[in-house]
Amino acid sequence: MNIFVCIKQVPDTTEVKINPETGTLIRAGVPSILNPYDHFAVVNALKIKKSNPDAVVNVISMGPPQAKAVIQMALALGCDNGYLLSDAAFAGSDTWATAYALSSAIKKIGKYDIIICGMQAIDGDTAQVGPQIASQLNIPQVTFADNVEIENKKALIKRHIDDGYDTIESPLPVLVTMVMPKDYELPFPSFVNITKALSKPFFTYTADDIMAKKEYLGLKGSPTQVNRIYPPQREVKTTVINTTSVEAVDKIIEILKQENFIK
Repeated sequence: MNIFVCIKQVPDTTEVKINPETGTLIRAGVPSILNPYDHFAVVNALKIKKSNPDAVVNVISMGPPQAKAVIQMALALGCDNGYLLSDAAFAGSDTWATAYALSSAIKKIGKYDIIICGMQAIDGDTAQVGPQIASQLNIPQVTFADNVEIENKKALIKRHIDDGYDTIESPLPVLVTMVMPKDYELPFPSFVNITKALSKPFFTYTADDIMAKKEYLGLKGSPTQVNRIYPPQREVKTTVINTTSVEAVDKIIEILKQENFIK
């Protein structure tokens, strides 16, 4: 069984600021991390591997050379093979062009039984790449899952719905996007496993290596482009009440009724 996990290196969004003049993200000095949803996807892939000893977990990412760090982290957690798509031709790719590159690489690498992605990346929040990969590979997809198991060559997927959960059975191959349960604590590799990961198979591919058409990559191949990024304006309305405590309570209740918080 061949499992692919698509991951992304992202800036730690708790540290990101926006340049008010250019409307772009200030990434200088901001630490990069493995996208948490993708981290959870890796955990689920390794859980499947544990129940299916013949399974091989391949982790793949697209990004600059430094994105190798998150692939090595996934290898240290227990994945078997690492693949990095790194080429100037990929620069500026939107979600469609990214999905095209990843699906081209997956087809080149070999047979795939299940592809697991995080629900979305915390630096973009589009939740589009996973479904677009499924569309380009013409395979079924299940989104918003928090558990995946393989039984009798079929995937059993527990997914979130508005009022609870669905359990879906899908034939293989299938693509699944994962959403973390609330308060889930992600595991991190030990120093020993980090060292061992350095000797695991790792490959870097260019656009030519995956036989991708250049006109479908980068800014040129992206149907959508970000014009600018800006924080929403926050308007804070403040009321100061200078009176006795009893009168203040009555005034607060009056204000809450006016704002329709209470009746």
